[in-house]
Amino acid sequence: MKILMTTSEAVPFAKTGGLADAVSALSLSLAALGHDVRIVMPRYYPIDRAKLELIEGPLGVPVGWGEEWAAIYRTTLPVPAGTEHEVPVYMVDHENFFGRDGIYGIPSEPDFADNPRRFSFFSRSVFQLCRKLGWYPDIFHAHDWPTALVPVFLKHGERTGPFGKSSSVFTIHNIGYQGVYAKEFFPYTKLDWDLFRSAGFEDWDRMNLLKAGLVCADKLTTVSPTYAEETKTSAYGFRLDGVLRAREGDYAGILNGVDFDLWNPSTDTYIPVCYDRNDLSGKAIAKSALQKEFGLPVDPDVPVIGMVTRLTEQKGVGELFGPSYGSAWSICQDMALQFAILGSGERWCENELRSLSARLPNFRATIGYSERLSHMIEAGSDFFLMPSRYEPCGLNQMYSLAYGTPPIVRRTGGLADTVENYVQETGEGTGFMFDELTPRSIYDTVGWAVWAYYNKREDVEAMRIRGMELDFTWETSARRYLALYEKLAR
Repeated sequence: MKILMTTSEAVPFAKTGGLADAVSALSLSLAALGHDVRIVMPRYYPIDRAKLELIEGPLGVPVGWGEEWAAIYRTTLPVPAGTEHEVPVYMVDHENFFGRDGIYGIPSEPDFADNPRRFSFFSRSVFQLCRKLGWYPDIFHAHDWPTALVPVFLKHGERTGPFGKSSSVFTIHNIGYQGVYAKEFFPYTKLDWDLFRSAGFEDWDRMNLLKAGLVCADKLTTVSPTYAEETKTSAYGFRLDGVLRAREGDYAGILNGVDFDLWNPSTDTYIPVCYDRNDLSGKAIAKSALQKEFGLPVDPDVPVIGMVTRLTEQKGVGELFGPSYGSAWSICQDMALQFAILGSGERWCENELRSLSARLPNFRATIGYSERLSHMIEAGSDFFLMPSRYEPCGLNQMYSLAYGTPPIVRRTGGLADTVENYVQETGEGTGFMFDELTPRSIYDTVGWAVWAYYNKREDVEAMRIRGMELDFTWETSARRYLALYEKLAR
C-alpha cells in the first residue's frame, strides 16, 4: 500500500511531544512490513536546509485569494544499522510561515496568531506535493489538529482524478488540543462557506479544525482503546464527545508502541550496567547510581519512586504537589521511601519541587529534561508514579514495565490498557492503580506499593519479570493500522 503520513512533527526533525515519536515509529514499522510509506511535514527554521535534498521547481499552493509558493526538500528517517527499508520525508519550505522559532508558538506567543493560515496552507500543499511527485497514496493518514484539514480537502474537492481511490485516516493524539480560531480565517482554506457548518468547522461561531477532521475523515483513531471510550463521554471529550459518539462505528483506539531500539534495558547505553528479565542484578547497580546522581542517601533497602513528567494539570501535579494532606510532602514525611523526579512546566510547580528538594532529605527533583536522566530514572527506580488526570496513551508506563519498574498509575486512557492492577491475595499484576484523582488516593496507593515492597518483596520481584515480558512493540500496532487501511482500500 502507498501511505502518506501528514504531520506537524516527526523525530528527529521536530518534536514537542509524543506525536513526533509515534509518527516516525509507526512509519518505520509499516515500511518494515513492506509498504511504501512517506512523511510530509513543514521545514521549520532549526532544520538545516544544507542537510536536505532540494527537489527542483517551486510548489504552487492555492489558498486564500491566490497562491502561495513553497520549496520542497527531501530526506529520510534515520534507521537502525542493517535496516533495508527507507521512509522518505518531504519538507514543505515556506519562509514566512515556518521560518521562525517554535512549531506552534514561542513563550511570548504560545499560539501563533497565523496558525490557521500556516496549517491550512500546509494541508493544501500535501495534495500539490503528490501531483508534483506523480505519487498518489491509497491512504492519507493525518495526525491531530494541524493536519485535520487534509481529510476535509480530500472529501470536499480533491477526491477526483488521481485521488479518486484515496481514503483518509485521522488520529487524535490529544483531544484537548483542537485548533480553534476566529471564523474570519475560514476563507483562507478556499472552501465554500456552506461547508463551514456541514463539514464540521462551526464551534460557537468559531472555526474548529479538529472537529472538521473528525467529521470528514473516512476513519478515526486514537492512541489507546480506553481513551477512545473516554473521549466519547462529556468528562473527557472536550465538547467533541457528541461528534465521536455519532461516528462510533468509524472510531477505534489503537495503542501506541514503544521503540525498543531506544528503550531496552539489555542494550541501554545510558545506564551503568545492562540487564534483562533473566538477570536483574544490573537494576540494583542502576538504583545506586540514581541515588548518587540525585544526591539521595545510597540505600538499597529503601524504595525509590521515580517520575519523568511535564508539570502540567493533565499530569496530576496539583494533587501530588499541592498543599493538601496526602500530597508529596505528606508521603515523604510518613513513609520510608525516596523520590527522584525529572520535569518542567508550570512555574509554581517547578518552584514547589525546588522547595521540597531543599526541605526534605528523601526528595530530589531536577528541573528540565535530560534523555540520560530519564533512562536512569526508569532503570534505577523501584516504582514509577503517573497520577494523570487523563492520558491518551502514555509511554513512560510502558518504558517502566520494560525496565522492571512497576508503575503506580491512575486508571485512565492508555494507563488502564497497559497496567494490570496488583492482586494482593495472589500476587498477580504488573503495577498499582487507583481511580479517583485526589491527594488521598495518591497517598494510599503509593503507601500500598511501599507496603508491598517491605512485606511482599517476592510479589514485587514477580511483577518486575511479568512486566518485562509484555509486548508493546510498534509492529503490533502497525498491523492493527494495516487492517484498518486494507478495510478502507476494499
